[in-house]
Amino acid sequence: MGYDSAATRERILAAASAEFAEHGVAGARVDRIAANAEANKRAIYDYFGDKNRLFAAVLERLMTDLAAAVPADGGDLGAYAERLFDYHRDHPGALRLLLWEALELGDGPVPDEAARTAHYRDKAGAAASASGDPATLMLLTLGLVAWPLAMPQIRRMLLGPDHSLDELRPAIADAVRTLANER
Repeated sequence: MGYDSAATRERILAAASAEFAEHGVAGARVDRIAANAEANKRAIYDYFGDKNRLFAAVLERLMTDLAAAVPADGGDLGAYAERLFDYHRDHPGALRLLLWEALELGDGPVPDEAARTAHYRDKAGAAASASGDPATLMLLTLGLVAWPLAMPQIRRMLLGPDHSLDELRPAIADAVRTLANER
């Protein structure tokens, strides 16, 4: 059986995604990525160049998958918030990768920033039917969805240990609808 470079590249991206979600860029180890991908380090460098470019490729894949799974269709912004909440609840590594990006890159440029900016502007444009500034409304929607998932300890302290994510989901949607004056 011959060498399948596309399959190797996909295994590397999957292993890198898990490694970066767990350890961030600084803590990630190419040796662990190679071992978990059942590839050699040379393949990682050949396909991606270095660890930072591999992280950029992981983020690009994440954003592509997220955009396909949770489109902003211009309809009910609260329903969009629920779909986004469900995605991040089902894919906790995605939110962790975005948090690592923020921690490690701060307010500096991010991988593929121009395309991602256009994507977020498109999402904001889908919210244009709501009242207020659509970009601000989208930013607040993203925050309302992400914060309780990114900060489970604060969620637990405020809402109690028995308050489930299933109970929180409609409350987030209602808050987004209130912000958008969709009620």
